[in-house]
Parts: sequence; C-alpha cells; structure tokens
Amino acid sequence: MQIPLFRALEPSRRVLIAGCGGGFDIVSGLPLYVALQSQGKRVFLANLSFSRIELACPKKIGPSARLVDFDSRMQGYFPERHLVDWLAARGEEPKIFAFEKTGVRPTRRSYEALVTLLDVDTLILVDGGTDSLMKGDEAALGTIEEDALSIVAANETACPRKFLVCLGFGVDLFHGVCHHSFLENTAELIRSGGFLGCVSVSAGTPEGDALLDAVDFLNARQPRSKSIVANSIASALRGDFGDRHATERTRGSELFVNPLMSLYWCFELEAVARKMGFYDAISGSETFHEVETAIRIHHARIAKRDWKNLPL
Repeated sequence: MQIPLFRALEPSRRVLIAGCGGGFDIVSGLPLYVALQSQGKRVFLANLSFSRIELACPKKIGPSARLVDFDSRMQGYFPERHLVDWLAARGEEPKIFAFEKTGVRPTRRSYEALVTLLDVDTLILVDGGTDSLMKGDEAALGTIEEDALSIVAANETACPRKFLVCLGFGVDLFHGVCHHSFLENTAELIRSGGFLGCVSVSAGTPEGDALLDAVDFLNARQPRSKSIVANSIASALRGDFGDRHATERTRGSELFVNPLMSLYWCFELEAVARKMGFYDAISGSETFHEVETAIRIHHARIAKRDWKNLPL
C-alpha cells in the first residue's frame, strides 16, 4: 500500500525540502521532514521568503539564497527565523535556507548552489494549498507567481530526483482557485504518469503533531500574521469542519475546512512544470516583477476554461 512517492524516495539519502510559494509553505513540508528523518535520511529545509532576508541574514549562498540561523536578525514578519527557534527547541539543527523573491535565473543558480553545498540527491518542493498545479488557462490562478518561480527554477536545477507535494486541498478557494480545475489537471498528470499518489497527514502521529506544534509556535510568535493556509490545514487535522476561522484575517468570508485538507498530493516536478503554459515566458526572468508580468500577460491572452463547482 506504499504510494509511488515513497517508493521513488527509497534511494534518497540527502533531501532538501523547500516551500515553493513563500510565507508559511515550509510548514506544510514538516510532516515529510519528520517522516524522512525517521527513515535515516539527512533532511534540510528551505523556503521562498516574504521577509527582507537580505537585511536580516548576513550569510549568502548563490545570488539570492540566505542562511537563516541564530545570527539572523529578528524582524516583524519572519516565519523562517521563528522556525529556527522551533527546530532548536526540538533538539534539531537550527538552520533554514531562504530564497529572496527574484526571477527564475537567480533562483535557479541559488538552488544549484544549495544542491552543491548540501550534496543533496533529492529536491522536494512543497505547496501549502494547490494553486501550484495551475497551468495558466484556468478561470483564476490564485497566487501562482511564487509557486511558478520556484517550480521552474527547481526544474532547471540538476538533481537526480525532484518532486512537488501539495497539502491543503480546498484552502485556496479563499484566494480564488477553482478546485475543479485542480482535479482536472491532476487527472491529466495521472494519464501522463506524473502523479505519485496521495497520503493523509494525521494528528496523533509524529508527522502530524510536528505540523500542529509548529503552527501553534508560529501563531504565538506572530499573532498578527497567522497563516490562513497553515491554520486551515491545522484545523482540518484537529477535526474541525465547515466555516471555521482560526484567524481573524478570514472573518467575513466563508471557509470550508474539511478532511481533504490533510492530504498530501504528490507529483513528479518536471511533469508539473512542463504543463505550465507560461514556462518559457518566465524561464529567463531576472526579477520577480518579470515573472508576475509574464504570467499576467499569458493569462490575459489565452482562452480560459470555465469556472466549475465540484458536483458533490
């Protein structure tokens, strides 16, 4: 009953897990972090950052990556720095690598520098939510820009094994994602061989409890910046259902917290990357503005699929 992702990870020895969409995405990778560590693998953490890491972190790796550790200066919004303290409290190595929001080219070179520095043989991008599966012809794309930047940069990085894992099905409705399109895109990846199965993250396990503990820790550290995605996933793990709000940021909207949010959806990274209709338009970008502009132009010009609600 082992899903294809874990069969594909069997030969892995040194793994880099990176949050691809920025903010708290790395939190969605913590269950994998715990699971792979328990198998004796050496696992490192990274995240696309929304913080001013160029000011806070003196240790630079490649054009746009920084080491976040105890020497990194605290600032208002800095989940990666707080996670360093969370790791230390667990008796683990207190460091995370963070990427600035730049273009694909500097991000790719930074991934290459990290892969070389850490001697990793496996790269896993993690998305909190599922908008990373948007190809560009959907009715709405959510906040695809950061995900697309990381996916294209990582796809062009030389590494023996590369995967994308999504956690939080349904949470992106708040950001305007059509989940009918996500399932349609997943079905296409099943047909092409790029889908590697689903597995549930559960409370009461070391993997699920690590995510819950990290979310509580970050909420206490940053009470005014509680993550909508991470807290919705945590609510689902705890058994909440329906229009449940763990943060004031979502008040006035209707949420649908449900057990499907606790599923990891697993894919071959290259299979996802090559389905993106804007891949070539952003692959040569140097700045994040170029990424945003190229995706916006592509979405404006292309014929789009209709928005469809799930017939359930």
